Amino acid sequence: MAAACLTTWVTGVVVGSVPIIYDWVRYDPAEMLCAVFWESSYSDMMTYILCAFSICIFLPFLLMLICSVRNASSCCSSSSSGNSNEEADLSEVAPLLVASYMICYTPFFMSELILLGRTNLTPAPDWLRTLSSVMSYLDCCLNPLIYCFHQNFRDAGLALLWTRKPRKPALEPVLTAITKTDLSM
Repeated sequence: MAAACLTTWVTGVVVGSVPIIYDWVRYDPAEMLCAVFWESSYSDMMTYILCAFSICIFLPFLLMLICSVRNASSCCSSSSSGNSNEEADLSEVAPLLVASYMICYTPFFMSELILLGRTNLTPAPDWLRTLSSVMSYLDCCLNPLIYCFHQNFRDAGLALLWTRKPRKPALEPVLTAITKTDLSM
């Protein structure tokens, strides 16, 4: 698990730093974020987009799809044998997550593919770039809602939000010894 997290972070840093090193990043009002602009060369753009698309978009999507299919097949085999476990319960959530990812990121994929097809380096239309940004943000908003459909996730999330740590009782003075003092003088 630690290796997967480290790989994810290293990949993100490497892929994200290339446009910064080559000074390709500027603010794009159509996408409402900083974006990569390709004034330098078509071959640089093609190489970077294909690598970033393959590593950051296609591989995670393929991994989600493979895991969803394996989860669904294991769910079918466990339900036919009569076993109902936590993994089988997750089969309700995984297809929704994959579907929301596909629907929300399709405009982004389309805008990038349009960019790849243009040798004059003109970006996709403004409306498509704006739609791709809004839909990407929508996917981030939908994921918690999708997880809330699953009872175990909902219970765990509510427990995180509303459970307080038990307070320690206030320390009271403790009588440790009794000494008799003669006050008559």
